[in-house]
Amino acid sequence: MMRRPVPVRLLVLLAGVAVLVLAAALSVAFGTRIVAWQDIVSAFTTSADGIAEAAVRQRVPRTVLAMLVGASLGVAGAVLQGLTRNPLADPMILGITPGASLAVVSGIAFFGLSTATGYIWVAIVGAALASAFVYTIGSLGRGGPTPLKLALSGAATTAAFTSLISAILLPRIDVMNVFRFWQVGGVGGASYSRIGQVLPFLVVGALLCLVCVRGLNTLALGDDLARGLGERVMVTRIVAFLGAVTLCGAATAVAGPIAFVGLVVPHVCRLLVGVDHRWLLASAGLLGAILLTVADVVGRIVARPSEIDVGIVTAIIGAPFFIYVVRRQKVRAL
Repeated sequence: MMRRPVPVRLLVLLAGVAVLVLAAALSVAFGTRIVAWQDIVSAFTTSADGIAEAAVRQRVPRTVLAMLVGASLGVAGAVLQGLTRNPLADPMILGITPGASLAVVSGIAFFGLSTATGYIWVAIVGAALASAFVYTIGSLGRGGPTPLKLALSGAATTAAFTSLISAILLPRIDVMNVFRFWQVGGVGGASYSRIGQVLPFLVVGALLCLVCVRGLNTLALGDDLARGLGERVMVTRIVAFLGAVTLCGAATAVAGPIAFVGLVVPHVCRLLVGVDHRWLLASAGLLGAILLTVADVVGRIVARPSEIDVGIVTAIIGAPFFIYVVRRQKVRAL
């Protein structure tokens, strides 16, 4: 892939920031309830407490959560693709997000979990165990963990975990009522309290990923060459893996399982800024935030006065892109 000049990369990031600001403004302005522009202005410039102003103010934490979750999934997808050198790597496809979902549902149904912080810890553990399981299964046989074997083992694990979630929820109407919308994936229940609880986990996960950017660039040359260059391959893999799993687990705990963001975003970012992870992770965070925020806006507008959860919108976007990647890349390693 052609190396992008630094000015081009900076321009891409600046353009991404501008688009993200625009997407955030649209997210606050448009929703299932139509409000006038003067009501939007009044919501932030006065203490008016009308229905329209309240609706506008409620969209702010939703917008912030959509940006945080989208950025987290975008960065996690880029890290996972870099670690596995697999163009099909995605938290949902590799079974990481379903593992987090199964852990949360099991915790609530069998252990009485009821706090957001508890959900996050359990989701991170579930995501870690699921990813380790998928990697182990995909490593069996000749050739080790090839992209195709990882994708197939991830798909099988996702199907199994989804069935287990249904088996847990169906007899438990109380749990089903709580999580029937969460399972679809959405940010409709956002609040400043939830954001404050999940933010430390997202920050830690992002920092773990960022400290590994140089190591990820070296790993792209192959493990043997990376060791020859002095890279501590196992340490880099473990730290980057923990960062990606923390981001996936925490995002899933607060927004439910959202598919394909971690698949689509890194591929687009490589076209824009190249394969250097120092630029790739920054652009993946921006584009992931943009994608999920815009998808949430679209879901609110097209189904007025109801709404379509953002997880459905991203699936509609991501499924054709997944087919395109399979046909274009022919499931070869990055």
